[in-house]
Amino acid sequence: MLNKYWICTKQNIPQKQREILNKYLLSLKMENKAEATITKYRWILERFLNECTIPLEELTSKDVGKWLNEFSEGKKAKTLDLVLAVVSSFFSFCLDEEYMEITVMKKHWRPKIPRSLPKYLDEYEYARVKHFAEQLPVRDRALILFLLSSGCRVSEVSNLNIEDINLEKRTAEVIGKGKKIRHIHFSEESALVLKEYLRTRSYETTEPLFMNKFGQRLLVGGIQQVVKKLGKKVGLKQSFHPHCCR
Repeated sequence: MLNKYWICTKQNIPQKQREILNKYLLSLKMENKAEATITKYRWILERFLNECTIPLEELTSKDVGKWLNEFSEGKKAKTLDLVLAVVSSFFSFCLDEEYMEITVMKKHWRPKIPRSLPKYLDEYEYARVKHFAEQLPVRDRALILFLLSSGCRVSEVSNLNIEDINLEKRTAEVIGKGKKIRHIHFSEESALVLKEYLRTRSYETTEPLFMNKFGQRLLVGGIQQVVKKLGKKVGLKQSFHPHCCR
């Protein structure tokens, strides 16, 4: 059965509201938003429309503010910020499609969230990671070296196929955010270990570059596990995750 994650089927939401919500969710799907993103948006908006039952055309800032006050109890600032962003996006869609006539969101509702700087490896940590990576199985060693030298996002690495890389030129074509194609370079050391890894398996060029033990694509979670385990072996003070390699 097809997983229609972009469709709301909640019968406790009035039919007219549900139809508008489904048009909005479909618009997200047409924009190629990720399934996880659309599912999260759907869950938030289902809760809002279930708890705030006033028809959209009659909704006021006071009604939305009241719901937000009740919802925000015990919630973290980041959670509240996400909910506000989702609801605001939905209302913008409703305004554009003329399901609503007035703006009901207030800018001062957005919580102030302190921005934490991303943590990267210093020279000493980088050297230790490379040293301990030499003790890993060849696939994991190739994976770590590729992450360190290419600057790829973990999802981009997971989605790579063998045909997407050129080992002689040490380049790869990756699909980044917004389905945009970009070209990256990786180190000579990375290319050598990738060649070594590919010699351990028979393959077609259309196969994933990195595979799990079952011969399937190594997914984001699997890559994160490899990196996390290496971080523990190295003994880093901070948690080691793929973004540290960028």
